[in-house]
Amino acid sequence: MPGENLSRDEARERAALLSVDGYEVSLDLRSAVGDAGGEPRTFRSVTTIRFRCNEPGASSFADLVAPSVTSVSLNGRDLDPGEVFDGSRILLEDLAAENELVVDAQCAYSRTGEGLHRFVDPEDGEVYLYTQYEPADARRVFANFEQPDLKAPYRFEVRAPEGWTVWSNGTGELADGVWRFAETKPISTYITCVVAGPYHYVTDTYTRTFEDGTKLEIPLGAMCRKGLAPHFDADDVFLVTKQGLDFFHDHFDYPYPFGKYDQAFVPEYNLGAMENPGLVTFREEYIFRGKVTQASYEARANVILHEMAHMWFGDLVTMEWWDDLWLKESFADFMGTFANVGATRFEDAWITFANRRKAWAYRADQLPSTHPITADIRDLEDAKLNFDGITYAKGASVLKQLVAYVGQDAFLEGSRRYFKRNAYGNTRLGDLLSVLAETSGRDMTAWAASWLQTAGVNSLTPQVLLDTEGGRIAELAILQEAPESHPELRPHRIAVGLYRRTPEGAVERYARVETDVHEPRTVVAELAGAEAPELVLVNDDDLTYCKVRFDETSLVTLRSHLGALTDPLARALCWSALWNMTRDALLPARDFVDLVLRFAGRESDIGVLQMLHAWANSALTHYAAPDWRETGGELLAEGALRELREAEPGSEHQLAWARFFASVASAEPDLKLLADLLDGTVEIDGLEVDQELRWAFLEPLAAHGAADESVLAAELVRDDTASGKRHQVRCLAARPSAPVKAQAWAQVVESDALSNALVEATISGFQQPSQRELTAPYAQLYFAAIERVWRERSIQIGMDVVRGLFPAYQDRPETLDATDAWLEAHRDAAPALRRLVLEARDDLARALRAQECDAAADR
Repeated sequence: MPGENLSRDEARERAALLSVDGYEVSLDLRSAVGDAGGEPRTFRSVTTIRFRCNEPGASSFADLVAPSVTSVSLNGRDLDPGEVFDGSRILLEDLAAENELVVDAQCAYSRTGEGLHRFVDPEDGEVYLYTQYEPADARRVFANFEQPDLKAPYRFEVRAPEGWTVWSNGTGELADGVWRFAETKPISTYITCVVAGPYHYVTDTYTRTFEDGTKLEIPLGAMCRKGLAPHFDADDVFLVTKQGLDFFHDHFDYPYPFGKYDQAFVPEYNLGAMENPGLVTFREEYIFRGKVTQASYEARANVILHEMAHMWFGDLVTMEWWDDLWLKESFADFMGTFANVGATRFEDAWITFANRRKAWAYRADQLPSTHPITADIRDLEDAKLNFDGITYAKGASVLKQLVAYVGQDAFLEGSRRYFKRNAYGNTRLGDLLSVLAETSGRDMTAWAASWLQTAGVNSLTPQVLLDTEGGRIAELAILQEAPESHPELRPHRIAVGLYRRTPEGAVERYARVETDVHEPRTVVAELAGAEAPELVLVNDDDLTYCKVRFDETSLVTLRSHLGALTDPLARALCWSALWNMTRDALLPARDFVDLVLRFAGRESDIGVLQMLHAWANSALTHYAAPDWRETGGELLAEGALRELREAEPGSEHQLAWARFFASVASAEPDLKLLADLLDGTVEIDGLEVDQELRWAFLEPLAAHGAADESVLAAELVRDDTASGKRHQVRCLAARPSAPVKAQAWAQVVESDALSNALVEATISGFQQPSQRELTAPYAQLYFAAIERVWRERSIQIGMDVVRGLFPAYQDRPETLDATDAWLEAHRDAAPALRRLVLEARDDLARALRAQECDAAADR
């Protein structure tokens, strides 16, 4: 990582000096197959860049991260690579008004998912390649000016092994052994893309006739590894794709501008997906090898639509620098759900958003590293870490609030003007705010200052005063609070819902008022005189971004009747609020577990149910008092097994409860049941134990010593695939043995032999909540190793190790002290590394506070 960083100031200086006319990139990937003779695999990359300089005679630099450079030519002058190339930059001196740079380099294939990733399928030995660049890894594949505001058109040509197919952003043809691709529109370096290999490829076509009679035809493609082809439901991928294109054409009034639309599902991918125009890449886990719930299909549809929204928000119009990353990610996150609800079968996607995406935002916004949505991004390392819950989920939540504030029509009209004015260009915050001010007639300055330029999350609590008889509301007010660290009180457009039980026992809304909240205390005058409620739900319908709190009466109602709430969104919002209270040490973890045990079985929304399972696991693992964990685990396992047996045979709820039961099973009878389900001696009516569920059952068996290496080896024979290998590696590292832990630690921390996917699997197996004593010695080793790991490994692997191996399960004050000691002794460590440690420290401190709250409930 040293020398590879790029500061915002450097980028601004270079953008002020240079403009780029075009790239020609030639890659020779034939070295991807065959014997490398023990040497690191490299490929030849030849790049020609035509660019202008507005100060002739000035100096600048191009970016390239490569093992070696064969030659560099600037305006016909051969430069000495040893003098101008330092491993990450090429010095360019005495520039002319018009320039041509030619760089011939040997670039390295990646095993970390950064740059040009090379994957060998263990099932058949086939090799697959794909690129992933965001924020700045295109320089690992070709020489360039690696910053988003130096856009240019690109022409790619690729030589590949015989029998392979190659794809890029534009359409391509094979002639004389070379794949040549059509020139792209002006785009940024980080969204150029190459995918190559013997991929399974399926095609379709999207057609659209507009009101003026013009017709748009978009070739569609979808691909995956050959080994996944039997599981590839390309028809559903194409269905969502076409629905999304229709939706965005209807709302954006700007035809899709990048020609074809390929979607590649690729192995060992670090992200969920990436919006490369004309060639979107996804992690291949979105191809489901076994039975999954509708929540998984909804999540995939959301990602497809998120990336499609980027074709306009991000690709057509791109932020100038990573400070305004929200201009693409927040909008895509909002638009993904907006389109899912408006165009696909997933009409309840806002429930998932309220329950799952916003939980990510709430956590991120309470960390010491929280930042405004428009962040202060000093350099590329900052940028890498800011692909977080604030930029995505909080940003999307704030946009939902903005739609409520200005109105949907004004918001969409502002988007349309924004595209047309800035097509193929770069923008800042003010460019969007100006068009929204035009279309809404509202002053966006104050709104932006409160919502985009400050950090932290507000809490909204209802205060209900009843009349003397107690039957009606005398006054209902909303109290707004902010943490001391971020004291901003914001303007919230909210709905306040009043709920009560019906004679049949259901809890239903009988009154709703929308109002603006911006003071510490806001009276909702319209609700004066209404019948006294049993539950007041602030932020009903989830219009704003806030933490919802309850008055005492509402909390009593939820403790007794949460499952009787008939509206699924209201129920999801209540669950989310209760979870936030648990994390904030306002509700004992055992009380949250009890609520899950009593009411989760009545949850109709499968996505909410699966989120409740995850939260219950976290409550037990992190927030419950240590001396109650065993009891809590037994209660969760007993409740999960009961719900599993009572669920409708073959239903997705049955599958969800089966997976949850496996995740909490620890007692010998529960582990024996898992083993019996695996070998078929016991069956549960309707439950199909497919290969993915088999691995889900095997991990707890391995972690509790009930499945040894031979069992896991036999399972890999049964599932000798890349997916099977990842599962086996995770299960192997999960075994409760000191030598196993030592080997896993060495493979991740002391060696770089594992690929990114196997690093992730090994870390996941190593960290088992039931093995706190076994992994205790590694807390000290962690703090001794992380600075070296950060220095020597790629930023992606560094992030995985620092986050994944933090001793979170050593949840004692001593671990907090050790973390503080490291932070004090390493004040000069890389800011991004310190941020990761600070975040982990905050999670640990939060867990200790919650454990104190839970222990107090037992007194």
